[in-house]
Parts: sequence; structure tokens; C-alpha cells
Amino acid sequence: MNKSKIAVAVVLIGLIAVTGFGVSWLRAHQKIGAPAIKGETQPGTLVMKIDLPENVLGFSSSNYPPGDIVVQTLPKDTSMAARIYWDTNGFFSIGNIILMGNDRSSIHKADYCLAGQGFRPVKKEVATVRVDGPVPYEMPIAKWTVKGTRKKPDGTTFEVNGVYAFWFAADGQQTVEHNERILWYYRDLLTKRTLQRWAYVSYQTFCHPGQEDQAFERMKELIAASIPEFQKPIKSGGAVSAIAKQ
Repeated sequence: MNKSKIAVAVVLIGLIAVTGFGVSWLRAHQKIGAPAIKGETQPGTLVMKIDLPENVLGFSSSNYPPGDIVVQTLPKDTSMAARIYWDTNGFFSIGNIILMGNDRSSIHKADYCLAGQGFRPVKKEVATVRVDGPVPYEMPIAKWTVKGTRKKPDGTTFEVNGVYAFWFAADGQQTVEHNERILWYYRDLLTKRTLQRWAYVSYQTFCHPGQEDQAFERMKELIAASIPEFQKPIKSGGAVSAIAKQ
């Protein structure tokens, strides 16, 4: 091996060592950020007892336990809550919250979550929800029109249409864009030595083709009335983004 190759190898080993030391130092000196989701901290763990509201706008509702695969796949310090809502007109929606502990792999890209359910986005938009309270504010959420297929008992398949709405929230921050969430995560880790506990909040509903906008408006009413019950408001000066580049 000539001298130039040895020099390159030494530099690479040095960079790996410095990077490893830097990551270890950050982990040893970082602080855990406060979550944007309301809940009760469990002693000795970052897992929190979080809930979606039971009574909203006259909807009936019931807890919607996560599947075994979800529980077994996500990190052990992940906090989860899900609830299904329905009204007397046949509308229903499933709300879901995933809150990370100290492992960001609790949160996945929305496309992957949909694919795991057998759905694909056919249109991606950003909508705005007005959240009432002592200080009302406008909150951007992702609005995706989705399609998927399901099997009947006889084995034949049929197409399902629906709307999937979601956003990511941390302490004083909110975005609808996956890559921006990751950028902010590392920014805060490096500049503030703070590991932000991001949450992934989603709602989904299903409908007949052509009724997506109508279904979304009803779901938006549910979301707007529910947010103050489980999510802390973003104070003036907080970071809110409605970029949708997924």
C-alpha cells in the first residue's frame, strides 16, 4: 500500500472515530425535549399514557388497539393512542398518535405507513384547520387522497377510496413534511443539545369515489375539535411549516 492510500485510510479512520465520539458525547449530554402531546408520564420510562378525546361533536367513539405487528416493530419507549369515531350518517374516521421516546425510528414516512395498509396516495395537498381556544390559530395539515384494494370473503378484490390527513409535532414545532422534521430534529440536537420528542398524528376515512372532499370536510371538523384536547398549542414564535414536498 503506497503512502497516499495509507494517508486516506488514516483520515477515514480518524473521521469515523471523531464522528463516533461526537455522537456519544451528544447522547451523554443531550436533554429530552417536552412532547407536544398531552399525557401522563409513566415512572421510570419515557412512555406516556396518551389519549384521543372520547367525546367530540356528538361522535360515538371507541379505542382502537394497535396491531401486534405495530407493537412489536416500534421501539419499546414509543407511546401510542388510537380511536375510531363514527356518526349516525355513516361517516367514520380513525385517529392515531405515535409519540417517540428517544428513538426517532418510532416515526416513519407517511408513504410507508400507507403502503403497509395497502394504500397509495394519488393526490397530495396541504389544508388548513382552524383550532379554537383562548388564542385561536390556523394549523396546516397534509391532506392526501388515497386508493387501495381489499379482499372479500370469496377472494375477489374491490377498490377503496379515502382521505388521509396527518402532521408532525414537537415542542413548539409542527410540519407536514417528513424531511423537514428530520432536519429540525438534527438541528435541535446539534445546536441545542435537545432531543425533540416528535409525534406523528394522523386521521383517515374512507368513501365512495368522488366524495373525498366531502368526507375530508367532515373529518376536518373532527380534527379541529379534537386537537385542543390532546395537543399543546404552538406559541407565538414557534416553528410551523406547511411545505409539502413528499
